[in-house]
Amino acid sequence: MFRPSLRCLLPSFLPAFWSAAWLAALLAAAPAHSSSAPTFAQVKADFRSSETWLLDRSGQPLHRLRTDDSARRGAWVALADVSPALRQALVLSEDKRFYEHSGVDWRAVGAAAWGNLWNEKTRGASTLTMQLAGLLDDDLRQGGSGRSLRQKLGQAVMARRLEGGWRKDEILEAYLNLVPFRGELVGLDALARTLFGKAPHGLNDAEAALAAALVRAPNASAARVAQRACGVLSLMRAGQSAEEKRQGCITLELLAAGALPRRAWPASEGQAPHLARRLIAEAARAAPDGLPPPAVPSTLDGPTQRLALQTLRQHLRELQGRNVQDGAVLVLDNATGEALAWVGSSGSDLSQAAEVDGVTALRQPGSALKPFLYAQAIAQRRITAATLLDDSPARLQTGGGLYIPHNHDRRYHGWVSARVALASSLNIPAVRVLGMVSPEAFHRQLHDLGMRLPETSGYYGLSLALGSAEVTLLQLANAYRALANGGRLCPVRLHRASAAEQAAPCPAALDAGAAFIVGDILSDRNARALTFGMDSVLGTRFWSAAKTGTSKDMRDNWAVGYTPRHTVAVWVGNASGQPMHDVSGASGAAPVWAALMRHLHQLAPSPAPAAPEGLERVSVRFDNPPDGEPPRAEWFLPGTVQALFARDSAQSAQDAPQADAASAPKPRITSPVSGSIIALDPDIPPANQRLRLTAAVPAGAAARALRWQAAGRTIGHGPSAAWLPLPGRHTIRLLDRHGQVLDETHIEVRGAALRAGMQPPSGRP
Repeated sequence: MFRPSLRCLLPSFLPAFWSAAWLAALLAAAPAHSSSAPTFAQVKADFRSSETWLLDRSGQPLHRLRTDDSARRGAWVALADVSPALRQALVLSEDKRFYEHSGVDWRAVGAAAWGNLWNEKTRGASTLTMQLAGLLDDDLRQGGSGRSLRQKLGQAVMARRLEGGWRKDEILEAYLNLVPFRGELVGLDALARTLFGKAPHGLNDAEAALAAALVRAPNASAARVAQRACGVLSLMRAGQSAEEKRQGCITLELLAAGALPRRAWPASEGQAPHLARRLIAEAARAAPDGLPPPAVPSTLDGPTQRLALQTLRQHLRELQGRNVQDGAVLVLDNATGEALAWVGSSGSDLSQAAEVDGVTALRQPGSALKPFLYAQAIAQRRITAATLLDDSPARLQTGGGLYIPHNHDRRYHGWVSARVALASSLNIPAVRVLGMVSPEAFHRQLHDLGMRLPETSGYYGLSLALGSAEVTLLQLANAYRALANGGRLCPVRLHRASAAEQAAPCPAALDAGAAFIVGDILSDRNARALTFGMDSVLGTRFWSAAKTGTSKDMRDNWAVGYTPRHTVAVWVGNASGQPMHDVSGASGAAPVWAALMRHLHQLAPSPAPAAPEGLERVSVRFDNPPDGEPPRAEWFLPGTVQALFARDSAQSAQDAPQADAASAPKPRITSPVSGSIIALDPDIPPANQRLRLTAAVPAGAAARALRWQAAGRTIGHGPSAAWLPLPGRHTIRLLDRHGQVLDETHIEVRGAALRAGMQPPSGRP
């Protein structure tokens, strides 16, 4: 073999010789312990995963979300949880004498110097401890052009200090968690879950050899990685035959080709993706460094969340033939307001809009708004639960034109009680009740219940009674929770409430008595039978109050209800707005609602709530056709008790006991309808442009003592009057003899100013 002369050897021999000599001298002088070297505990504590976990109320992991885009790091893996095959492969590949040296492998240094002397390619002298030093100190990390002599010496010094303060198992554990493997993958956990789809303890010999090969060439081609892994596997299976080694190498080629492009570790995984994004983003905003903590607690109950998701997905699969893709579920604890389940979507395999959070998306609630309308009318003593309402075709004049409501089945039932009208979800009686309350007042009531409607009451008009406004499942569920809590509206909590927060008083958004009566109606399966039948899915073996809702063209279907302990709200539909096919309240959202209610009360009883103080329960009868409603016991607010209900209101009033003036039926404005827009024409004489004002006056009320007022000025007297307004917005009030406001309506008058000589007269018309 050719050997160079000594003269030729000197240029290459001297640098290698002096490098080794300097290294030995520095290491001899360097102390074994130094405060500049971090401790194992510090390194482990400073490790930050790229993933953040959402925890349920008991501290169990519920959902994982990637929150760091700079690198992919999993959880810190203890050495005991690392595959023995990988530990063997890494030591054989990177540092065969790892358990023998004290940070620097002098035999490897000598071999490297000798290789440099003869220009031979060698493995290098960098030990696992020296590589770890480079991972811990950016200044010692290898750059694109390799490590400089200064960096090599620094790594050696740091390695000696690490070996002086760390155990060998700690060095190997830290190395496996900090070393970059491929692309953005840092640490063993990210590698195992991304490329192999398994936990680190499950890596077999071939996978371990492939992982060890990636340490040396993290971004090499699959063929090159497999070639190097073949050598590592041969070292691991030293006793195999040549044919067995060849077969192992073929296996590694196939494994590398399939595993290296794989991304088996999704960025989001678990049962609560939408709430995880919400709470983790909040935690990041609250953190001083803008980074979320490794884990974020929540109020969710793990079993309830999983059941809600599973039940929703199973039911939507059954409805796939009816063009239903999406759904959402929310479960609240009535006492604390804590969310026990938050399912924002059915998932990507069922929905084309899985990222949309159905809990916070604005949708039309349909008849699900009716309980709050009836509660308001009962609280204002405009109706009672036994008041007869006309369920017949209606053509109602509104500011926007003629409004013709229909029942969903196009069937009409004549005179029915408010109890039956609400429980059976009849549309026309609800519209008539809104006419008593007024869209403006109901709009304010919904606002008080936490439903911030995007438009004014005039935009919705009478259709507001049928749920034409858009609300979120979160808003609607909490409003039903207010019914369960005696009309008090408390905030929904996504973090466990402290004792002080639980003790804080909540404002009253509804009259407690009216809330109780509406709950009693919604729990009445007999009153519900007209539309839903006696065997409705809404009927439970325990006390529960429930209501369904379906928006126009069957785009949304809702089921919301409560027991004294829990409120459950379910929405199904299509995030795209496409209509469903033949889906009703009983077949759409209600089965999911019923399944969750059964789960929540399988061990806990649900007795009927106690009536608030002051309510009276008396027997009532109805003077209507023979096929009408039978006598029953009914709840009344103080001063509204009535024994006989008939279509003739005068007869009803005669049979009713005397009520105090504050609770007696009051006159109300019937025309103009609130929200009307009036147009003036300057070419028409003023006498022909007067606006007719009319009021409905209960029997026995002093009709002649009524007074009409606008802009603080009297414009008429009695149950009707004629008035010529000026252009602008006006509030018309109806006052009694004492000047107390009985009712009011809001209109807008448009048009050019009247010509000279045609101004409206002052004073009474």
